[in-house]
Amino acid sequence: MSWLGCLRSLYSLDTLDTRFATSSTVPPRPLTSQREEGAKPRDTIDRGQKATGDTAPPPRWNTPEFYVYYVVFVTCIPLMFKVAIDVSQESHPNYPKFSHLLSPGWIPGRKVDNSDAQYSTFRENIPHLFLVLILHPLLRRVYESCIGNGSNPAYSPLVHDDNDRVNNPPITSVTATAADKRLSRRISFDLAFALLFICALHGFSAFKILLILYINYNLATRLPRQYTPAATWAFNISILFANELCKGYRFASIAEFLTPWSAPSATGAAEPNWGTWLDSYGGLNPRWEILFNITVLRLVSFNLDYYWSLGMRGSNAIEKKQLDPSNLSERDRVCSPAQPHDYSLRNYIAYALYAPLYLAGPILTFNDYISQLRYPAPSITTRRTILYGIRFFITLLTMEIMLHYIYVVAISGSHPEWEVYTPFQLSMLGYFNLHIIWLKLLLPWRFFRLWSLIDGVDPPENMVRCMSNNYSALAFWRGWHRSFNRWIVRYIYIPLGGSGGPSVRGLLGTIRTIANYLAVFTFVALWHDINLRLLMWGWLITLFVLPEVVAGLLFPRKKWSSHREAYRVICGIGAVGNILMMMAANLVGFAVGLDGLKGLVNGIVGSFSGKVPDD
Repeated sequence: MSWLGCLRSLYSLDTLDTRFATSSTVPPRPLTSQREEGAKPRDTIDRGQKATGDTAPPPRWNTPEFYVYYVVFVTCIPLMFKVAIDVSQESHPNYPKFSHLLSPGWIPGRKVDNSDAQYSTFRENIPHLFLVLILHPLLRRVYESCIGNGSNPAYSPLVHDDNDRVNNPPITSVTATAADKRLSRRISFDLAFALLFICALHGFSAFKILLILYINYNLATRLPRQYTPAATWAFNISILFANELCKGYRFASIAEFLTPWSAPSATGAAEPNWGTWLDSYGGLNPRWEILFNITVLRLVSFNLDYYWSLGMRGSNAIEKKQLDPSNLSERDRVCSPAQPHDYSLRNYIAYALYAPLYLAGPILTFNDYISQLRYPAPSITTRRTILYGIRFFITLLTMEIMLHYIYVVAISGSHPEWEVYTPFQLSMLGYFNLHIIWLKLLLPWRFFRLWSLIDGVDPPENMVRCMSNNYSALAFWRGWHRSFNRWIVRYIYIPLGGSGGPSVRGLLGTIRTIANYLAVFTFVALWHDINLRLLMWGWLITLFVLPEVVAGLLFPRKKWSSHREAYRVICGIGAVGNILMMMAANLVGFAVGLDGLKGLVNGIVGSFSGKVPDD
């Protein structure tokens, strides 16, 4: 294979996630020799042709318009990087104010901006995480070898009668017995490893997690069916608030509550008690409540998947559609309920605490998890997983180089005098800050998905595009934390009514859609963290989506089919506004806050030349 073919294969959508190259209603297929060589997947071609139609315009790469773009690209992009690097130099007057936030780097002559608390935790633990990534699959191999069935379950043809053989040739599939054995083996290992994993991570606080899981399980399985959704949401949202307000339910505080007669010390402080001793064994990460938000999503998924399965008892969707259960489409894996006995406490705990996805996701629904454990996912191949791992290392190297040369996180965190910077410098501070936010989220999600792929489970890819190549705010949010977006659509947006369907159109449908967006982003903000800054972020996102919704009503695509050039220009103008608004919203939520954004905007547009410091 040529180097160009290798590059195409490395950066193909099929390598990133087969869900991008295959419709969610089409069963996945193993790589053919043609796709191994990096050819464009057939499904992508078919879908692209349907989307664009036979009258699609020819490529514009060799046109005067694009020649202008090439000139802009080769001049502006390097200049953008140069400006961001210049403000990070020791010679810059603001350097002393943020230099204490920098750490020694591995690139000679450069320090590293490791001041982001969230990313620094991941960065400093990368060696330990890679050790676990290697040990976990090896331990599974050892376990399956010890029980005498380490290889994949045997495949055998499905049973067909003579007439069916003529019309439909036999399909190779895993037998039901072998699939059940595979599920049992994998669940047993997942459960045992998960319990050891959370004990190592959280020490005695693991019992708090198990107690919450047990209460949630009983809400789903013991309450009358009609009360399950309301009880599930009330309990899990309450847990989000309680975890934050009670700071993880410290054992020392619990001991003081249970033994109020404990005598305080001479200084008035409570004496150490048995709770203090338990708190001292908090594991590698004592603040378990910070990581529990992602587990809450899995708790809701199990309860609602179980709730919906009760309404489908007596009807097997897979048998009705005459589907091969070992080669289901993604939609069928997600929407088809598991077997009744699969909704057990054992399977539930193994799913909620599945080690590769426990810390940060991506999020996998319970139905999908059970389906992939019962039948191996055809989308997982050794070659694709290796290519995905290479992409992870390239992204990690990109982040490292940026943190060694562009110190925008430290600059923003030092509360600088924004007047020192020119408008162009301020714009680049906001722009690169947002890209680092994107990378710091992409890397953990991609690492844990890589671990899951090595383990034989294929969760959705979380990050599709960054803001630099996405002109639609709605499309951007569908691709940002994509598995969470899909979770929201399945468990919140559609149950709320979505956009109202075909029966609700026009202004009423738009109002309903906006109201549902507001509810969704309010939940998303509270789920991330219970503070005003992220709540403002959620409301800003809803506000900034409005112009695109209104523009869609004023300039419907169908009515502009005969004016494609004009429509393309309108979309370009909208793209600029969308990117600026996405930058503003994310800087408020994840970087400088509302006051910092005011300082940035004031410096950028305060005057034609920007403000300069007084002499």
